[in-house]
Amino acid sequence: MLDLLLQTLDDTVSTMITVFIMLFLTGVMVEMNTFQRISHLARPLVCISHLPAVSASTFVISLGSALAANTVIARLKAEGQLSERQAFLSAIMNSVPVYFRELFTYQLAFVIPVLGILVGGAYAVISIATGLMKLALVLVLGRAYLPADLSASSVSSVSSASSAEPLQPHLPQTHKNLSQAAIKSLRGQSRIFLRIAGLYFLMTFLVLYLSREGILQSLDVLPLAQFFSVPPETIIPLTIYVASPKAGIALLGPLIQNDGISETKALIVLMLGSLFMLPFYSLRSLLPNYTSVFGMRLGLFLVIISTGISVAVRLSVLLMLLMATG
Repeated sequence: MLDLLLQTLDDTVSTMITVFIMLFLTGVMVEMNTFQRISHLARPLVCISHLPAVSASTFVISLGSALAANTVIARLKAEGQLSERQAFLSAIMNSVPVYFRELFTYQLAFVIPVLGILVGGAYAVISIATGLMKLALVLVLGRAYLPADLSASSVSSVSSASSAEPLQPHLPQTHKNLSQAAIKSLRGQSRIFLRIAGLYFLMTFLVLYLSREGILQSLDVLPLAQFFSVPPETIIPLTIYVASPKAGIALLGPLIQNDGISETKALIVLMLGSLFMLPFYSLRSLLPNYTSVFGMRLGLFLVIISTGISVAVRLSVLLMLLMATG
């Protein structure tokens, strides 16, 4: 048990150092209205979805760190500046940029070169489609359940405030603003950081404990593979993909190139493997992140919705592939 606690502490400390730095820097930039100056890039999405103007700022923040963006949302919700619906939809929207960022850092850099243009390209398109589905959900639910006048007034006020700000303030005033912003950032982010660190430690310990006891590893992909009538030669890469997507992709690449598996079967393996991999990823990564920031109830709801959309997209593609090959 002691070694498990030490491993949990090591994982928590290494992660929380990065989180603290991101929270502090993000807090400083928020206090200095840095993101409001470029938030116009996301304002069309905010206007359509009836979200408040601050959601445009956090969307810009999420281009660098979704966790940092969500902590801003959680802080504003705790201060009563955002409703739970606004916080929920803003958090879902903050999860969208990662799909487009991974297009360059993961899909184009690794997946497509390994799997080829057809399979790798289809895999990338499916990933982008997941992000677009989440964005569509925000737009639809926002227009259905958020009042438009709140969004319009917020955007108008932010635009006025931004235009009133001096473009090039005097140097002494900049230093003063920077020091004040740093103090406010430490005060405003310290409590939420402590809550994040505590809950992250507990959730990481739970996941590591379940993994050490073999509960997570006991999940067997074979029954699911048999249910979908997946060919036997795909079982090994399927099992490896569930354990490590990169390893599974690295194994599928040579099989495709050597005609050991067809491109359609390779896509079936990727989609079926995702049905197992995504829930495990959500349990290991999304659950500690969302619950530590938004609390257990809203955090769990965000995990369920986010994972559900990802699984639904891949399940739809899987069914279409099985129908085409059947």
